Amino acid sequence: MHASNPRRGEHGRLALGTALGILALAATVSLGIGEGGQFYAAGVPAAAAAETRLLASATPTPTATATPKAGVAMSTLVDGAQNTTLFFPFASRAVLPTPTPTPDACQPIAGASYGSLTINGSPTDRPAAQHPDLNLSIRGWALTSGYQGLVYYSGNPDASAPQFPSLFADRRTPAFSSLFRVYDWDWATNTRGDLITSWPVTLLGMATRPGETIAVPSSGYDIGQGYTALVLYATDTRITLKYTREDNVVYGYTVHVENVCVDPNLRNLYNSLDAAGRRSLPALKGAQPFGRAKGSEIMVAIRDAGSFMDPRSQTDWWQGR
Repeated sequence: MHASNPRRGEHGRLALGTALGILALAATVSLGIGEGGQFYAAGVPAAAAAETRLLASATPTPTATATPKAGVAMSTLVDGAQNTTLFFPFASRAVLPTPTPTPDACQPIAGASYGSLTINGSPTDRPAAQHPDLNLSIRGWALTSGYQGLVYYSGNPDASAPQFPSLFADRRTPAFSSLFRVYDWDWATNTRGDLITSWPVTLLGMATRPGETIAVPSSGYDIGQGYTALVLYATDTRITLKYTREDNVVYGYTVHVENVCVDPNLRNLYNSLDAAGRRSLPALKGAQPFGRAKGSEIMVAIRDAGSFMDPRSQTDWWQGR
């Protein structure tokens, strides 16, 4: 017959309380076993880490003082050789940052307003959207190869010609990202012709930052009231600018810009004047922003008296570069 051991009863009560404590803790935290059989708990508030004492029977091991890990709350209890110390490092939950929404590259230009001028002569002879001289997409273009930089052509440049650096707010010479040739148009049959070969390049891709403002190429021409160009055609993604007050490309300079988000206020004004008979059209000043780059490239073509020119020409459109 063995005598009762009060210490064993005390251990039993402690063990029961320990088991209940573990079950309660497991309901709110994640438990794991780390290196050396140590328990770990995550997601416990710091205030709960004050005095966690748990007992477990194990093979007798030498008692050692635990070295807490940096930033981890730990507590130990050594109660005789038959007990093993359990460590509970507490870690806070990881908080993931809220994703930043991608800005819309086609946001309206804040504070932009646009005027108009009456045209000289008669409106165009067909709807602008169906006119191969006003809507460049009707002609189309094809990728070509060549030198992707400024080129020099001999001759007498026009000091008042449109200058392409003013397309950009920082007046830079952009990287020329791609080269194209525009198709000719057969007016007798009203069909697309062959690629234009009078110049090696007739449509130029220019590298852009999505969403940056794109402005009217400045010129030395004033077509009235300080304006330098009329808007002959505008959609969500393209615009045609004319440096005289005629509603055609027969005289003066014409600039086509593709892959651009035309400002909604300017589109609305154009659509209204177009629907009213085109006796007046939107007018823009030199270096006035009219839209934003839709992506990483805009495409620009320039014409003189209807003929497509080489937009890489340093002599004409990039003077002083």
